[in-house]
Amino acid sequence: MDFDTVEKAIEDIREGRMVIVADDEDRENEGDLVMAAAKVTPDHVNFMTKYGRGLICVALTDERADALDLPLMTQRNTDPQETAFTISVDAHRRFGVTTGISAQDRAKTIEVLTSLNSDPSDLRRPGHIFPLRAKPGGVLRRVGQTEASVDLARMADLPPVGVICEILNEDGTMARRRELKDFAVEHGLRFITVAQMVHISSQKPESYNALLRLNFQRSLESSTS
Repeated sequence: MDFDTVEKAIEDIREGRMVIVADDEDRENEGDLVMAAAKVTPDHVNFMTKYGRGLICVALTDERADALDLPLMTQRNTDPQETAFTISVDAHRRFGVTTGISAQDRAKTIEVLTSLNSDPSDLRRPGHIFPLRAKPGGVLRRVGQTEASVDLARMADLPPVGVICEILNEDGTMARRRELKDFAVEHGLRFITVAQMVHISSQKPESYNALLRLNFQRSLESSTS
């Protein structure tokens, strides 16, 4: 199966578009809608709930989660993939959030989680958005969409906070590679894998970010010349 390049996916992330990121077929074998949290709007949240149908989560660095006082949901993680859920949150009512579940409310909660001006008092616990702690070292440390979303945001020169949502088929079953490819074509989304990110990152871990920024700048220059 053909996939898009990581560089193209990063361009879309930087421009505020979603991409699909699939993990290994011998892992969870699922695909997530992924985008940078800094670019999320209520329309994006609505798309995720309507077409993705999975759980909307926000991937954060440990430092960001600590700054917002987001402890792990459990100290005894028995999940096979060790997905690091923290306590769920909603933004405080002073931000205009009511029930917390609407697309507008969830987009506002994501905005508050992303803003460096936010502090723990800006969040209510529990809520309708599920933060995840990404492993330091990104996809080279853990080959999951949590780390991939943070890495993609960082490589797009955006705050290292990602939003992810699993993609389900209309009948409620998990979308696998073939269905994910069809979904990508139908909605005009780039489709990459965590394995691609691991491969490129491991080839040039020190210069990868600089290389991608250079490629993106060149694409901008060529489009305006």
